[in-house]
Amino acid sequence: MLKRLSFLCASLIALAACSHNGSDATSPQPAPAQTSAPAAPASAAKPAPASTAQAPASTSTVASASTAATPASGSTASAPQKPSAPAEPFVDNGKWVEGKNYFTIEPQQPTGNPDKIVVTEVFSYACPACNAFHTTADQIEKSLPSNAQMTYLAASFRPDENWPLFQRAYYAAKALGVAEKSHDAMFDAVWKTGELANYDLTTNRPKPQSAWPTIDNVAKFYAKYGVDPKQFVAVANSFSINTQMKRADDMMKAYGVDATPTLVVNGKYRFTPGDAGGYAQSVELTKWLVAKEAAGK
Repeated sequence: MLKRLSFLCASLIALAACSHNGSDATSPQPAPAQTSAPAAPASAAKPAPASTAQAPASTSTVASASTAATPASGSTASAPQKPSAPAEPFVDNGKWVEGKNYFTIEPQQPTGNPDKIVVTEVFSYACPACNAFHTTADQIEKSLPSNAQMTYLAASFRPDENWPLFQRAYYAAKALGVAEKSHDAMFDAVWKTGELANYDLTTNRPKPQSAWPTIDNVAKFYAKYGVDPKQFVAVANSFSINTQMKRADDMMKAYGVDATPTLVVNGKYRFTPGDAGGYAQSVELTKWLVAKEAAGK
């Protein structure tokens, strides 16, 4: 009975929208909810800031983080290209409406890879709506044709829910080459096993800030992927990661993103699952916008 109640509570969390104003609202079904970004209070403490790093990075460690593969924009992280789906022709039958189902980003933002149509998910491991959506994001990646690629931009706009820690963790994992293979498991560590949870998954109540996971807890998680915990902490607190986090925040603002998850297509279009009308529709709309961009429409 307790397990069923816990599952129900977790499902209710996933329905709560997270936004910049911090309010929670449920999107009309079947459109899934998203997490909106509140304006971060000035007093909110950013987890593991560089000035309080527990283990200063050595010169060689910082160098390895600094030279890790990073898109030119510094805002997204790309995974090695997987087998692609066939490209689809662009057909505009009036189903998708600009200003309703998707929005144009003005001005269009660079993606760092002019040879590909880049699809970016703006997300956080600590976002319940992103957790509910991440298997659909995996579907989107598998559905992309060879002229497109999937990238990720980690958001930090909910310091009241420890999001900066998870942003830091993502870019550190990327620098160390383990972000892709640990991506789904990181969601599980927050929302299934509770290993890195900000919520007590039994009571569905937020943990006190003193019980939030720390960068050392995150380092222990990535040790499962062959990363030395001390090296992870050093890289996570390095200047390179601080810079990538700042660039990610700036890019999110340039995209006009105010909720997670948000999909951005080639720095030109953005939409949330709610805008699209649901998870399946998000896959369909992404493929349509990729085809639209490929056709130069």
